[in-house]
Amino acid sequence: MSSFAEYCGIHDATRQRALEQTQTLISASGIELVRFAWCDLHGTLRGKTLVAGATAKAMLDGVGLVSTLLLKDTSDRTAFKVFEAGGTPGLPGFEFASSLLLLADPASFKQLPWAAATGWVQGQPWTQDGSAVELDTRRILQRALARLADAGYGMKCGLEIEFHIYKILGDGASDQLDPEQAAWPGLPPKVAMIHPGYNLLAEQWFDLAEEPLRIVQHTAQALGLPLQSLEIELGPSQVEAVFDATDALTAADNMVLFRSAVKQALRRAGYHATFMCRPPFPDIMSSGWHLHQSLVDIHTGTNLFQRDTPAEGTQSTDAQHTLSALGEHYLAGLLEHARGMTVFCTPTINGFGRFRPNALAPRAVLWGRDNRGAMLRVVGQCQDAATRIENRIGESAANPYLYLASQIHAGLDGISRQLKAPAATDAPYGEAGVKIPTSLGEALDALRADGALVEAFGSSFINYFTRIKQSEITRHEQAEDKDDWQRREYFSRI
Repeated sequence: MSSFAEYCGIHDATRQRALEQTQTLISASGIELVRFAWCDLHGTLRGKTLVAGATAKAMLDGVGLVSTLLLKDTSDRTAFKVFEAGGTPGLPGFEFASSLLLLADPASFKQLPWAAATGWVQGQPWTQDGSAVELDTRRILQRALARLADAGYGMKCGLEIEFHIYKILGDGASDQLDPEQAAWPGLPPKVAMIHPGYNLLAEQWFDLAEEPLRIVQHTAQALGLPLQSLEIELGPSQVEAVFDATDALTAADNMVLFRSAVKQALRRAGYHATFMCRPPFPDIMSSGWHLHQSLVDIHTGTNLFQRDTPAEGTQSTDAQHTLSALGEHYLAGLLEHARGMTVFCTPTINGFGRFRPNALAPRAVLWGRDNRGAMLRVVGQCQDAATRIENRIGESAANPYLYLASQIHAGLDGISRQLKAPAATDAPYGEAGVKIPTSLGEALDALRADGALVEAFGSSFINYFTRIKQSEITRHEQAEDKDDWQRREYFSRI
């Protein structure tokens, strides 16, 4: 009898060799447990842990998952009434908390550096009839990349990720783990800062924070992530990790794994890492995720945004003074769909507090030449193979598959319509430019109104996504103490 993986059409000779190599490695490394992980709508890893002897069969026949895992809001509440008739409109197969099957990629195997004798593999969900679960966000990006490939393009992405690390106080976890104080969501730990902030890139602050940053370094490198640098950011207890550019799917996978890994490794050492945009403390600085992106020739890898000389008759404020014609069209597409894509880049209620004047975060739909106040920053110059566009609208908690997919769909629309970009801004916090949405609700409205993005993502996915995010908004509106709501909703979970 064929395996479920064969039934789904994904098991071939290459996958079989990877499975055999992984099993050999598991045996040789003394692995006892293997985590089968999957990224949910909110960019968080979930899954099941199997004993080593069960992994080969699981990679062939799948691991059962309850389908409501795809229907959770940020509090882990199911946003659809799965046990009521008509409770999952437009989502056939999700009624009654039915089962899905998680198929892991054996080639994704890694040994976790912080957990003894523990391996890890990345999977994606399938329905019991062997069809792909189209709501899976990794598949959303895979479909966008396929569309990009059909046009002859690949995508390279570099990640700059700001986040906060805190020291858990001696009894900081006692309230969090006190059964008398259990709640949904629960309490976050009590913490202290690892550096006092307001001294950007200060060497003495790095030295003060070296212990947790070493944990971040060793964890990332042990997992094979292309870490380039660790930096002290401006805000209290805020740091930044910068990664070398990779292909887009690898970049998204790396982002998901990095966030999960550093939270776990730091927790074991008595630290708390959070990718919440604005942690719940006074005088905090917001964390952003600056996404560097360029299109490349799918066959040669040549950077298609690069140009040799400025276009004839252009000035420094013109896009084609620096970017190729293709690059200008892509840039214009990002601008055209900026309001609609915002909710994929900044998907939490908390994240919209970042869009403030003179805070190195955007407020309007503008681009600039090496301008860190603009939403889009064009980096590079003629004959520079690293020429790229940096989108500064994202928060560090964003689901990377949706963030990147939104860039692809917006950019491709700009290319297909040969859109032209306006002149670069020299006043990113002035009155010019359409304003970025200022709330999660406004961002959802902007997405619904963007016909091109709705078509590209599919109306069923947009309806599903907005339903779950609306659940988050409704609960926030009903909360008596909104600051406490955000502390519980985001600080310990993302």
